[in-house]
Amino acid sequence: MTAHRPPAPTDRPAPPPPPVRAAWNHLLATARRTVVDGLVVGTSGNLSVRVGDLILITPTGVPYDRLGAADLLAVHPDGTRVHGTLTPTSELPLHLAVHRGTPATAVVHTHALHATALSLLHDEVPAAHYVGGLLGGTVRVAPYALYGSPELADHTLRALRDRSGCLLRNHGAVTYGTGPAEQALDQAYDRTAQLEWLCRLWLTAAAVPGARPALLSPDQLAEATARLGGYGQGAPADED
Repeated sequence: MTAHRPPAPTDRPAPPPPPVRAAWNHLLATARRTVVDGLVVGTSGNLSVRVGDLILITPTGVPYDRLGAADLLAVHPDGTRVHGTLTPTSELPLHLAVHRGTPATAVVHTHALHATALSLLHDEVPAAHYVGGLLGGTVRVAPYALYGSPELADHTLRALRDRSGCLLRNHGAVTYGTGPAEQALDQAYDRTAQLEWLCRLWLTAAAVPGARPALLSPDQLAEATARLGGYGQGAPADED
């Protein structure tokens, strides 16, 4: 006599398709890169990337080198979990706000040392170099709010108006990228690295006793920003 088999459960989500799995793997690679390059210490910082109607996001409290393909974590834009069992980062409200309120398809948030240090000192990143144009112009510093709070998400969104990166007071930095998942992650990471370099440049120059670092004028920065809008391979305005 054949044993009776219970019907297969129907409430389990379908396994993620290959493009989602590929985006997750690239997300993990980018996350590990932030650690190797000194932009993240321990489990600080978090990343997300959008694929269709899913947002893949890093979990809270797990070192990136311990995450693998089986830990894929995805939510809908309203925050409802679709894939994974780990708890999303506490900065989920911030990521969702940036994905909803900007053209972002990838978001990188770090506690990079120089970016965080500069956030204690200024309301915007001084225009010490034209690389700020890669972020859309003068980089703003969002007012302080408790991590993971709706207030922090709101402050961040306002600081990102017409920009692709900002600092968070007493906290860190946020940048985003656009386009297909892997391209967007690479772009967001590069913007984070450039922003950290810009902050380090200013802090280094400003630390020289008796010196008064030269800054670009608003017109000079605007000119560089316009040219850098097409920066990259194949763009007519490539720089070094």
